[in-house]
Amino acid sequence: MPNFTATRLELCDVLLISPKRFPDGRGYFMEAYNTAQFATLGIDATFVQDNQAFSAERGTVRGLHFQRPPKAQAKLVRVLRGSIFDVAVDLRRGSQTYGQWCGATLTAGEGAQLFVPRGFAHGYCTLEPDTEVFYKVDNDYAPDCEGGIQWNDPTIGIRWPLAPEHAILSGKDKVLPPLAGFESPFGS
Repeated sequence: MPNFTATRLELCDVLLISPKRFPDGRGYFMEAYNTAQFATLGIDATFVQDNQAFSAERGTVRGLHFQRPPKAQAKLVRVLRGSIFDVAVDLRRGSQTYGQWCGATLTAGEGAQLFVPRGFAHGYCTLEPDTEVFYKVDNDYAPDCEGGIQWNDPTIGIRWPLAPEHAILSGKDKVLPPLAGFESPFGS
């Protein structure tokens, strides 16, 4: 019996995955990842690294990030504490959804996860203070392959749950380029 259900978001390769929880008087137990069961959902990524990020303030925006080939990464994102609005933007040349985005709210309480395939930019905004995000990636971090797109690019039109002037960004994220003029390294 599968312990996961998956919903395809507007960009069909991005999946919202809901693990089954087994509650009892002490709390609950759940499998967060299972290679064989994820394969039945169409996810064949071999995850090689786990990352965790803590954001102290509500309105912290991280993204939109990606890694270029040959070190492109797929991500499996979940929230350990708090909640986020999680976003993926299609950057695959020739894709019918190139430059389009999809998003989902992820909370620690619900336990849903977002699978973001290679060829997508990824970012999120914290909806609560003291939010912790955990994600698996299927390729090692490679600073020379790092890239990003402006988080509030009007061409993409992400409907973030905060006013731009309230966003808390890193210096690096503040200067990411817009999608216009971007030459994608990702095939469709």
